Amino acid sequence: MNILMISDVYFPRVNGVSTSIASFRGALERLGHSVTLICPDYPLGQVDEPGVMRIRSRRIPGDPEDRMMRYRDLLALTPQLADKAFDLIHVHTPFTAHYAGVALGRRLGIPVVATYHTLFEEYVHHYIRWLPRHWLRLSARRLSVHQCQQLSALIAPSQAMQQALTRYGVTTPTTVIATGLALESFCHTQGAQHESDFRAHYGLPQEARLLLYVGRAAFEKNIDFLIDMLPKVLAEHPTTRLIITGEGPAHDSLVRRAQELGVAESVLFLGYLDRSGPLQAAYRAADVFVFASRTETQGLVLLEAMALGTPVVSTAMMGTLDVLKEGEGCLIAEENHDDFATKVNRLLSDEALRQQLAERAQSYAASWHEDIKSMELVTLYRQLTAEYLADVRK
Repeated sequence: MNILMISDVYFPRVNGVSTSIASFRGALERLGHSVTLICPDYPLGQVDEPGVMRIRSRRIPGDPEDRMMRYRDLLALTPQLADKAFDLIHVHTPFTAHYAGVALGRRLGIPVVATYHTLFEEYVHHYIRWLPRHWLRLSARRLSVHQCQQLSALIAPSQAMQQALTRYGVTTPTTVIATGLALESFCHTQGAQHESDFRAHYGLPQEARLLLYVGRAAFEKNIDFLIDMLPKVLAEHPTTRLIITGEGPAHDSLVRRAQELGVAESVLFLGYLDRSGPLQAAYRAADVFVFASRTETQGLVLLEAMALGTPVVSTAMMGTLDVLKEGEGCLIAEENHDDFATKVNRLLSDEALRQQLAERAQSYAASWHEDIKSMELVTLYRQLTAEYLADVRK
């Protein structure tokens, strides 16, 4: 098949959407399909593989990380895109990409499917703080319904996301397809640091017990919960360090929170770690991966940790409900400091249990291979194009 993807974000902007697109693109192309991606350019530039088309973009006031593609520049590509004879358009974000994708679908006479990656009603109040939260939630829901009804089909990364869209009143056919894990490329990265090298690089003693969080330093990720929980772990395991990787708008407030609790020396903020080795080294060095996001659409980092043999302690909410199964590489905790810390302490104290979960984690992560998920996506694509052609011929 010949597929056109459109997104308002892609690398070098690091987030779950970028990772999902890269995973599916790579897997689809290995299966013999052609995938073209339209996405924004970024001020510092980027080196792209073939098939990526960058659109001029402008900064978004108040958002230093994201860019807005120029709508007219994107639509100006219509003649060039028509020559490529795409079978369908797959939209990944609800901004310029959505409206341009719908318009291009009409112009090119092909169906448009979108993945609903983000539950915006749970995010928007963190970034537009001067308006009432209930009003923002309602507006986000109404906008989502309006956009979803313009599409031929929807993809939800988790059952929880599908259920949320149903509650909104969305009637567009929705299929659950999670993002798969690039096991070979992620787990066997050449030049990945050894655990001891990672510890030495950051001055971490060999006897220190390491808790790891990977993801954006964003308010909705609930990282402050992990910091608030840490004193209860330190009470039993005083050499513990909480390592927070990733960058984002919540960084400064998280640093202040660690200082207020008197645990600043036990919390290490590493910023963004490259996926070509340093990130894998962090996963491998960690004793336990910790996660407490309330709004995750899937939680791919949970599977990354498991794939590298790091057991997980996490809450199970929204998309992580689909990923986490008690005992399959993880312990599921309630969203309270006592229960979460108790499960972390249990793993740090019981090496046999930790090793058992680590072994189960790797076999469980293998069931989420990106090739498996991509074949599910191809099945949907083919069904969608067949139905679209049948409707056109009526």
